[in-house]
Amino acid sequence: MGSQFEGVALMTFDVVQHSRKLSKLIELDTPFVTVTLLEIRGSAPQITGAKALITANGLEWGTVGGGKIEAAAINYAQEALLANRGTTCKLVTWNLQTDIGMTCGGEVKLFFEVHNKGEWNIAVFGAGHVAQVLIPMLVKLHCRVTCIDSRAEWMSKLPEHPKLHKFTPEDPSSLVQSFPPNTFFVLISKGHATDLPVLIRLLATRDAPYIGVIGSNQKARVLRRELTAHDIPLEKQNSFLCPIGIPMGNNTPAEISFSIIAQLIQHRDKAGILEHKSKSF
Repeated sequence: MGSQFEGVALMTFDVVQHSRKLSKLIELDTPFVTVTLLEIRGSAPQITGAKALITANGLEWGTVGGGKIEAAAINYAQEALLANRGTTCKLVTWNLQTDIGMTCGGEVKLFFEVHNKGEWNIAVFGAGHVAQVLIPMLVKLHCRVTCIDSRAEWMSKLPEHPKLHKFTPEDPSSLVQSFPPNTFFVLISKGHATDLPVLIRLLATRDAPYIGVIGSNQKARVLRRELTAHDIPLEKQNSFLCPIGIPMGNNTPAEISFSIIAQLIQHRDKAGILEHKSKSF
């Protein structure tokens, strides 16, 4: 009787741990695969119903058998994350000798649930008044945000969040090359003198799906004159948006932030960054 209750308690603990880890992966917008061992024929080092959570970095939680079975499951899951967007389900049956290379005979049937919405990376240069409103709103979306500003006192005002990374380099433009492909860039720093070096580096070294610079039409004209002086080609100059955001609302930090987010979402959907059904009217 005691061993029966211990088994039930262990199963309950596993379910709770699985749910907690799953919730954390969803909160962090981390692409993952849930693997469930559905059926065993012959000998296998786990029980049916065993689960594992796998990300691009490897095994995050659980086990479907360890050893060669688990290594094969991890490899299959990681390949599925690379090959599939959105939510996909795959059922596989592996012969333990011919498919896995184990000496024992038998088969395992595994169910792979692939959850991969894709990654939307946004780099915000500037931690001032607009960023203080914009960034807490951005982290509620399916994206990862990096804020860069040399002013530590402004950076410290931003709330901590698992989807927000903060950097305070002396030269913010030095980080331009560190971001992954398809990163969206939002330039809302303390002024023209700090936006321009970042913009020059961006246009000279990257092809980004979105570059927006805060300011007026007059600032845009001044920026383009200075970009021409730095030998930035006209076609590259035409690839950034200034003023930033869609034309709506007033010039308060809150309404500027709403207009920026609306424009970011428009360009995200146009670029197909995330796999989802866009809202239509």
